[in-house]
Amino acid sequence: MAISEVKLPEGVSALAFKSPVLLAEGLALKVAEQLRNAIDARGAAVLVVSGGRSPVAFFQSLAKQALDWSKVVVSLADERWVPVEHADSNAGLLKRYLLQGAAAKAQFLSLYNASANLEAAAEQADRLLGELPPIDVLILGMGDDGHTASLFPDSPNLAQALDAKGARRCWPMLAPTVPHQRLTMSRALLASAQHKVLSISGQSKLTTLNAAVAGDDVAEMPIRAFLQPTLEIYWCP
Repeated sequence: MAISEVKLPEGVSALAFKSPVLLAEGLALKVAEQLRNAIDARGAAVLVVSGGRSPVAFFQSLAKQALDWSKVVVSLADERWVPVEHADSNAGLLKRYLLQGAAAKAQFLSLYNASANLEAAAEQADRLLGELPPIDVLILGMGDDGHTASLFPDSPNLAQALDAKGARRCWPMLAPTVPHQRLTMSRALLASAQHKVLSISGQSKLTTLNAAVAGDDVAEMPIRAFLQPTLEIYWCP
């Protein structure tokens, strides 16, 4: 199957690349352009990215782009509730692969904090996100179960986190994989981004996307909440 065979909703577009390297480079060029435009328009830009192993090549390519990084705020769509030094930390991943060289001048807003428990950590992250300017560019990923960010099917708090009009910006979530405890931006906050991209690779993700567009139960496959007009999907085999 090719992405051109997926019946995407009206207003959702897709770009296909021949390899992960070409996808990473193409996405980095586009994101850098959007961030530059935001800086030109209002003197600052906000980028929200997803963690995991998939975006590493994109992070490395983006870090090399010509950009006034001192005017960029970077944050994460979701985070594992582990210290930055932990191997599973998304913040640690960003610091190793994106916030390097000139890009180290960017301001990083971390969701993780060492609170007494996950709920308290989410409440503190929610307060911090209240200071985040409007999101210019959002890069989402997707799991084979149809989750995006840390909006997992069957997680406690999922219904509230998926509330399109919810006022809360950060929710505590539980993932089916270790580490289980997660923090995630809410659907309402993520959806407020001016430019939204879903970056996926491989046939299994294409199969998941095909299943997602065939139904409308957002709780079953939370990625459905973002298959809305202006979303761009970047895919490679």
